[in-house]
Amino acid sequence: MINGSILIGAREFRREALFSATNPATGETLPQRFCEAGQAEVAQAGALAQAASAGFAALTPEQRAAFIEAIAQAILDIGDTLIETAMAESGLPRARLEGERGRTVGQLRMFAAEVRRGDWLDVTIDPALPDRAPLPRSDLRRMNLAIGPVAVFGASNFPLAFSVAGGDTAAAFAAGCPVIVKGHPAHPGTGELVARAIASAVAACGLDDGVFSFLPGTSHALGTALVTDPHIKAVGFTGSRSGGLALAKLAANRPEPIPVFAEMSSINPVIVMPAALAARAEALGAAFVGSLTLGAGQFCTNPGLVIAVDGAGLERFVGAAADALAQVEPAVMLSPGIHAQYVAGVTARDNTAAARRVATGKAAGGANRGSGAVFETNSADFRASHVLGEEVFGASAVIVRCTDLDDALTVIAALEGQLTATIHMDATDAAGAARLLPVLQNKVGRVLMNGWPTGVEVTHAMVHGGPYPATSDGRSTSVGTLAMMRFLRPVCFQDVPDALLPAPVRAANPWKLPRKIDGMRENAR
Repeated sequence: MINGSILIGAREFRREALFSATNPATGETLPQRFCEAGQAEVAQAGALAQAASAGFAALTPEQRAAFIEAIAQAILDIGDTLIETAMAESGLPRARLEGERGRTVGQLRMFAAEVRRGDWLDVTIDPALPDRAPLPRSDLRRMNLAIGPVAVFGASNFPLAFSVAGGDTAAAFAAGCPVIVKGHPAHPGTGELVARAIASAVAACGLDDGVFSFLPGTSHALGTALVTDPHIKAVGFTGSRSGGLALAKLAANRPEPIPVFAEMSSINPVIVMPAALAARAEALGAAFVGSLTLGAGQFCTNPGLVIAVDGAGLERFVGAAADALAQVEPAVMLSPGIHAQYVAGVTARDNTAAARRVATGKAAGGANRGSGAVFETNSADFRASHVLGEEVFGASAVIVRCTDLDDALTVIAALEGQLTATIHMDATDAAGAARLLPVLQNKVGRVLMNGWPTGVEVTHAMVHGGPYPATSDGRSTSVGTLAMMRFLRPVCFQDVPDALLPAPVRAANPWKLPRKIDGMRENAR
C-alpha cells in the first residue's frame, strides 16, 4: 500500500507539504502525492533510533540474521506492485528492475549469512599473564561494536539495490545499527513500499520500532537536518560529488563530527594496450559501447575514459565504436533533472576546443532520452581540461590518444581517484601492464583485466569504493560484506569480570563465535 506517509518507527505521519514523482519515460507527473518530512520528523526518528540502539546491537547473530532475512522475504512478498511502481518512477525496464530486486534480496541474505558467521566481530583475546616478568599483563578482550544510528540517502540510479533496503542499509543492520532512510524524491512510491516491508520485518521479529524510519522529501533542508541530528553517528550516501561534499562538510562541522561514507564521482579509465588493439580493435570498440550505453550510462562504474596509444589499432577501435554507437537507441534517463545535467555535460564537451566528437548515438525521440556521445583528445589537452576529466553521468566518454606508454602513464598519474580501472591486454602486453598496475592500484578500488567495469558483483571480496573523489573515504566499500566495517568500532575490555563482559568475549564463548586467542584461532589451540 502506498499512501505517501512519513514512517517513523511503527507510526505514520502526514504533513501538508506534498510532492509528486515524474514518469521520466513520458514526462508526466504521477498522481500519488507524498508528504515532505522536516526537521521535527528527523528529531523524532533520531530519538527513537537512539532508544533502540542498545537493544538492537545486543541481539544474537541468529536474531539479527533472521531479521535481515525477514526483510528480504517481505520485499519479495510485495510482488509485481514493486516492479510496476519502480518502472513508472524510474523509466527502467522490467527485466532490469527484476534483476535489481534479486540483487537486493541476495545481498540481504548474504549479510545475514555473514552475521551468523561472526568473523565481523573480530573477537580477539589476550589472556592475563600474572607471572610475566618484569610486569604482568592484564586480561585484554577486544570486539567490534555497532556505532549507533545511521542515516542512509537513497540513490537515484538504483531504486532498489542502493536505496531504502540497499547495500548501505543492509550493512548497517548487519552491524547492529538502526537506520533512518531519506528516500530519494525520484522514486518515493518505490521507497515507501520497501520501507513498509522493512517495518513489517521489524514488527514480525519483535524488535524495537526505532530500528527503522523512512523520511521522504525533496528539500536539502531535510538532508541537512538528518546529517546534523545529534543521534546520527554515520552517513551512507551515493550520488553527486557536490551532494556528497556538502554532506561531509555538514558532518565535519557538527559539535560531534561523524563519518560520511559517500560514493560520489568516477570516470573509470579503460586502458587498451597496443597488442590488444592490434588483435581485436573492432571487438573492443563495440564492447566498449555496450558497456558505455548500458542502462543509459547511468552506472557509477560507467567507462567514461579510454586511454590508448595512437595508431592504426586505435583508429579501428574508434571506427568500430562510432559504428556501434550509431545503432544505439537513446534510453530513458532516470529523471528530468539527470537528463538535463547529461545534456549540459555533453554540450560542455562539444564546446571544448580541445575535444572532437567522434561518435554519436541515434537522435533522441521522446522525453528524457540521452543520446550517446564519444569525444577524442590528446594527452596534453586532456590533462589541461577540467571539462574533459569530469564525470558526465550518462552515455558519454572521452578517448585520449597518447604518443606511447610513457605518455599514457602520465595521463593515468594525473587522474583523480576512481572506483575502477580496466586494462585490456594480450600476452605480449604483459610487460607494459606490469608498469601500469602499481600506478592504477593507488588510484582505484577495483582493477579489472580484459573486462568491463559495469556490473558489480555482490560478494565478500568486492570493493566498490576508491580514493577521493570516487568516495569520501577510500578505505571502505559500499558493496560486499566488508561494508559492515564502516558502521563498527573496536572496543577493548581490560580486566573486566567475566559476568559483565559482552557475550562474544566471555570465557565460555556462548555464541560459539570464531575467536583469536594470543593471536591464534581458538580452535587451533
